[in-house]
Amino acid sequence: MGMGKVFLVGAGPGDVRLITVKGLEAIKQAEVILYDRLANPKLLEFAPDECELIYCGKLPDRHILRQENINDLLVEKALEGKVVVRLKGGDPGVFGRVGEEAAALANYQIPFEIVPGISSGIAAPLYAGIPVTHREHAESFAVVTAHDKSKDGKPMLDWDGLVRGVDTIAFYMGVGNLPFISENLIAHGKPSSTPVILIQWGTFGRQKTLQGTLEDISAKVLKAKFSNPAIILVGDVISLREKINWFEKMPLYGRQILLARTSESVSGIAMEFIEKGADVIEFPKWKKTNLPMGLANVTEYDKILFSSPECVSEFFKAIMEKGIDIRKINADFYGCSSKSINALKERGFMASLIEDMPQEGSLLVVGDDRKYVVENADFIITSKKEIDQQFLPIFQRMLEEAEINTMVFPSAASVDVFIEGLKKCDIDVSDLLKKVQVVCMGQQTKNAVERVGLSVDGMPVSATRESLVDYLIQCPIE
Repeated sequence: MGMGKVFLVGAGPGDVRLITVKGLEAIKQAEVILYDRLANPKLLEFAPDECELIYCGKLPDRHILRQENINDLLVEKALEGKVVVRLKGGDPGVFGRVGEEAAALANYQIPFEIVPGISSGIAAPLYAGIPVTHREHAESFAVVTAHDKSKDGKPMLDWDGLVRGVDTIAFYMGVGNLPFISENLIAHGKPSSTPVILIQWGTFGRQKTLQGTLEDISAKVLKAKFSNPAIILVGDVISLREKINWFEKMPLYGRQILLARTSESVSGIAMEFIEKGADVIEFPKWKKTNLPMGLANVTEYDKILFSSPECVSEFFKAIMEKGIDIRKINADFYGCSSKSINALKERGFMASLIEDMPQEGSLLVVGDDRKYVVENADFIITSKKEIDQQFLPIFQRMLEEAEINTMVFPSAASVDVFIEGLKKCDIDVSDLLKKVQVVCMGQQTKNAVERVGLSVDGMPVSATRESLVDYLIQCPIE
């Protein structure tokens, strides 16, 4: 067995688009990923299906795995000859204990690379409209741990040096010690009127901010019940926020969307939500196994119905592999969703939705192992899909961290599989969506949702991505 390799990767501050290209490349080749709480779990979806995912936890008050255990696991998996990724929120070199992990690997002469990430202490303020330096307000910047190894966890810092020598100070994970921090900064010469801002879940759509001064911020935090994960920023540069706050003005900022998922690929709808400022959790996560297809009679049908965009790709790939001349297929094409229609259009074929498919004529349904109820049709099963069991506990943790306010069903096919996935997590769909705005794309989807006893918000949205986004922008969050 050969020696493996370890990549110690910074996942960035939260927004999945902020990971580095090199970090993403490491995830895509990983055989094992050890990940922390603050690494966005959506990044794990870029890993190969067979990749082993190990949660290392690390809440402020408890660890799922202690650092020594993490070091041992990195060594153990690498000695098994595997490509291992240690995925950490922010930058691994900024309070990420990467030095200890790298030293443990070096002790065994295990090859490793350290992949920097964007640090939360810089990114979170920027997403709150605050550059940590500015020619007129802040010529120096420091990142500081807000708790340490001391018995009471109070940071032992050079308070006088911070006050005299640093214009902008970013304290990491320090909400519990905020009164101690404020008192010491004031005692060592910082004016009590110095601006302070707390940025919780920075760069996520659920980002929240709380602003005050050294004198009153602790009381505001108690009143608002503000908690970690949060960056505490101290300095006059915070005054720029009023003019250049940009992220919190995004059209879907504040939307925490749960999106029912029918494919194993990343959803274009989800990416559009994220680009407009929303938080998105897609569920369930699917694993796919391609199946052999019998295509001998494929040219004899009048109509071909595709159940998903993946089926479109799998069907035409098989057509090419078997040497079938596509010009001999004279059938009209139909799709069960707008995504299937778009997949056909990308290949140069005009297609219509299933609602517009006539009854007459022979029909071939190209689908996966979820059966569509279509009378007098032949079926070709392109692949077998199953819920990825490894992602069920990940989804449960994501739900615990979020405050879902919007549920989107993009197609009728998404309804039953979504509920099936929830049952595997011991979650009742009615309880989960009790106070959540439920939105459907298309009348068939609305009918499917109502059949399972759920209430739908307003009228069904027409089955286009643009109309769905417009609807969510115009419709207020309840």
